Amino acid sequence: MSNPGAFGRSGGPFQQRVPKGDVLGTYETYAEAQAVVDRLAKGDFTVADLSIIGNDLKTVERVTRKLSWNRAALEGALSGAWFGLFVGVLLSFFSPTINWGLFLAALLIGAVAGMFFRLISYGIARRSRDFDSQTQVLASNYQVLVAGEHLAKAQDVLSRPAPTD
Repeated sequence: MSNPGAFGRSGGPFQQRVPKGDVLGTYETYAEAQAVVDRLAKGDFTVADLSIIGNDLKTVERVTRKLSWNRAALEGALSGAWFGLFVGVLLSFFSPTINWGLFLAALLIGAVAGMFFRLISYGIARRSRDFDSQTQVLASNYQVLVAGEHLAKAQDVLSRPAPTD
């Protein structure tokens, strides 16, 4: 799922309006609608005349876990250690020999700094949000729209057996 950016190949600026056309089909998942568009593309249909529209959008936030001081400390130490290891590798480029002490020092300093900053950020946000979650936008259904003058051709392409790769 991609949207053309300012330098995309959309043939013009991104339009801020809902496309018009005839409904070719309504699907429960985006993957099903995408598969129909893919099948039309393989059938040499002009896909620039198609749009996938998500209807009845809902924001879904799935709570993944409870946060705690221990988890915050561990996450901060691990992310800081990775950053420290990265700094150690960068510094080793300037040394003619491998200095394992440098790697270890960078790793430890990164882990301590990461843990410190993560614990501070957790302490600040703790009272308002004591859990982790993932947020996504979902639609109740997805419609594939086609420009009215191309509806018959699209239906014809879909009525044929799917081409094999």
